[in-house]
Amino acid sequence: MAGESVTGAQSLIRSLEHAGAEVVFGLPGGAILPTYDPLLDAEKLRHILVRHEQGAGHAASGYAHATGKVGVCLATSGPGATNLITAIADAQMDSIPMVAITGQVGSSFIGTDAFQEADIVGMTMPVTKHNFLVKDPAEIPTVIKQAFHIASTGRPGVVLVDVTKDAQQATTEFSWPGDISLPGYRPAGDPADAAVREAADLLLGAKRPVFLLGGGVIRSGASAQVRELVELSGAPFVTTLMGRGALPDSHLQQLGMPGMHGTVAAVSALQRADLIIAIGARFDDRVTGRLDSFAPNAGIVHIDIDAAEISKNRHADVAIIADARSAASALAGVVRERLAQGDPRDYESWWATLSNLRDTYPLGWTQTEDGFTAPQKVISRIGEISGPESIFVSGVGQHQMWSSQFIRYERPNSWINSGGLGTMGYSVPAAMGAKVGQPDRTVWAIDGDGCFQMTNQELATCVINEIPIKVAVINNSSLGMVRQWQNLFYDKRFSNTELNTGHGSRRIPDFVKLADAYGCAGLRCESDADIDRTIEAAMEINDRPVVVDFHVSADAMVWPMVPAGVSNDEIQIAQGMSPEWERDI
Repeated sequence: MAGESVTGAQSLIRSLEHAGAEVVFGLPGGAILPTYDPLLDAEKLRHILVRHEQGAGHAASGYAHATGKVGVCLATSGPGATNLITAIADAQMDSIPMVAITGQVGSSFIGTDAFQEADIVGMTMPVTKHNFLVKDPAEIPTVIKQAFHIASTGRPGVVLVDVTKDAQQATTEFSWPGDISLPGYRPAGDPADAAVREAADLLLGAKRPVFLLGGGVIRSGASAQVRELVELSGAPFVTTLMGRGALPDSHLQQLGMPGMHGTVAAVSALQRADLIIAIGARFDDRVTGRLDSFAPNAGIVHIDIDAAEISKNRHADVAIIADARSAASALAGVVRERLAQGDPRDYESWWATLSNLRDTYPLGWTQTEDGFTAPQKVISRIGEISGPESIFVSGVGQHQMWSSQFIRYERPNSWINSGGLGTMGYSVPAAMGAKVGQPDRTVWAIDGDGCFQMTNQELATCVINEIPIKVAVINNSSLGMVRQWQNLFYDKRFSNTELNTGHGSRRIPDFVKLADAYGCAGLRCESDADIDRTIEAAMEINDRPVVVDFHVSADAMVWPMVPAGVSNDEIQIAQGMSPEWERDI
């Protein structure tokens, strides 16, 4: 049956609607202009005009993270497309389902160094899950359907679709495909029974087991199934930076976040475990520290949908290549059967050790000596006043670590950050996307004064499109994490980390005036006494974005800390202070 005669651009818009896209974040330009014309008439697509293409990519990522749906961003060729690369790499590293669509110069101009030509397919190949170059308008519906399928199945990721200008302008017939054929693409299926049984044997035979829960638990919507497994086992669990909120922080078996800035209890549990059951986590360097000294006596059960992650960094004794939800359900079923036949577990000594560590070395902070507010207190109060139903989106640096430490996450998708790539400037546009996806939730962008200056132009997007996010600028007038490393490892030689954004008489820029210029509400907090009332004032403003300039100490540092390149056993709880392991074990 013949389809309707349309242009390639019209076909592209209709394909996005058929694929289930609801929101597109984008910025027009010459090579994508043919698509922007029918976009004006689209009834099922909301387009949000950003101020920079990187903002479009991060907004699509925040939308996807908050909703679990595929995020979509749109840009033109050349610099428009290259401005997307950071956001594409960021989303790919954090397994975010996203489709990025770019215009390309006409087919006959490809390879001629035409105006605004860039080989975006070649440039993004290392940082996408897959990409397409479309020169034939007849291919558009099939390619879009394939792109959404690839982005959202298996291990989620980014798919780039680059469409030439002549393909957008040419006439074609629109027909949405039924089944699609992708012979080389086979996402993992159900977990293998033998591997599940072997994993159950190891779990029930262990004396010091720990669950390591990563972002894959959230991506697969597996929180309920993983919680059932963890509670059935009685073993402790830790949640990685990307896994925060996978299980509630209030859970009695929770030990906190592991890794470079993890809790003493979480780091120690992994180091002293005889079995680690990793679900949707990739044993990255920030978790393991020096790899050859990580969890030296632990067997590894690794559950991951991506076979490439298995034994990549740490050898897996048992590998279960499957979706976290189905794997956790299967493992819980076998464990339940085994326990019905007899219970061999004895975790009393293990829990005594871990409970002592958890009680002895809780997260906290000390009073600042320079008279400025402790940033940890500000962030803690934001979390407590706004509550667990809110969404918290951070930039990258000290404020990111404090946000992961001092806000209690009780549900999945309540914590959004740039984990793998560590992209400064992520917070404001990602919060914008999250608010679009979850309009009924309070969304806080917790940002540093350095990060905020990279993408705050998207406040204009928020004002014009009535997206009332709340931005907390944790203003220490410096590039905080870089300054911390200079403090600890470079003899306090603070080379090019002073930003002049708040301390002293210089406020360049004045964030309250900047907020006002963008049409936002601008608030400032410079003392402990004003923290709560300032946050509460921000919470009451819901008709426009709010920017709060919190002046905090530049000397505050993120603790605990495992310095880069050393064993996790060398964790410090403050400068020059380490836990007394011998006493605690």
